[in-house]
Amino acid sequence: MQTAEMTAKIAEGQGFIAALDQSGGSTPKALAGYGVDADAWSDEAGMYGLIHEMRSRIIRSAAFTGEKVVGAILFERTMDGTVDGVGTPAALIAKGVVPFIKIDKGLEDEVNGVQLMKPMPDLDALLSRSKALGVYGTKERSVINSANREGIAAIVAQQFEIGRQVLSHGMMPMLEPEINIKSETRADCDAIMLEEILENLEGMSEQVMLKLSLPVVPGTFDALVDHPKVLRVVALSGGFQRPEACAELARNRGIIASFSRALLQDLRHQMSDNEFDASLGGAIDEIFTGSTVKA
Repeated sequence: MQTAEMTAKIAEGQGFIAALDQSGGSTPKALAGYGVDADAWSDEAGMYGLIHEMRSRIIRSAAFTGEKVVGAILFERTMDGTVDGVGTPAALIAKGVVPFIKIDKGLEDEVNGVQLMKPMPDLDALLSRSKALGVYGTKERSVINSANREGIAAIVAQQFEIGRQVLSHGMMPMLEPEINIKSETRADCDAIMLEEILENLEGMSEQVMLKLSLPVVPGTFDALVDHPKVLRVVALSGGFQRPEACAELARNRGIIASFSRALLQDLRHQMSDNEFDASLGGAIDEIFTGSTVKA
């Protein structure tokens, strides 16, 4: 797929984006969920080797194709690795799946109810290398915990600043100002964030993508789905179990999934290949339905 084909697939494709980008502190939890105990590795290299084996198994699965999975988000080490001797981005493209890379380096401590992204001093080099490997776009996450307008304005401004840097490399930024679904002011967060995103979009000359928490009130983000500067709005599961996440997703028109835990929650490394493919296929079907069949 060339860049124009990838853009068309993300903009118009029927399906969802798989988030295969667990990193740092989330990797042991992801491996535990996959049935791999912490004593299975002795160092960081061993840990990342095991998570890459899990992701490779997903990518090579017969259930994982571009027919229902339009994109996949990779961790940097996964991008640099191979699947059956082929570079991971190329392996995805061969299956009709558009590759993205997670670029944020974690979160700052909370200030004004939000956690900004940590500095990314090597971002330009990473973007150049990712682009050369065939990666289409990026994903960058920060977190909103409470309805503090100053904090939310800062977090959205940072997302767009990084987004413009990504665009300068000819790549598509997927901005992710996640709202904590456990926030007591979640509905107010939705409203303030929407206003701030709309204001920032007015200053953009190119399109971006948005990865958002599912809103308290279905349809809250319709203005973003319809906005000419937004290529696609995708949703994270945010801690919801898959049935609930898919039900909430189905209530929001035009928004497709970009799930991680909700996609992987039933997979176990002890499964036979047939069992693994059947479990993954069932999850893909359920998330695909929530992304494409709207209530």
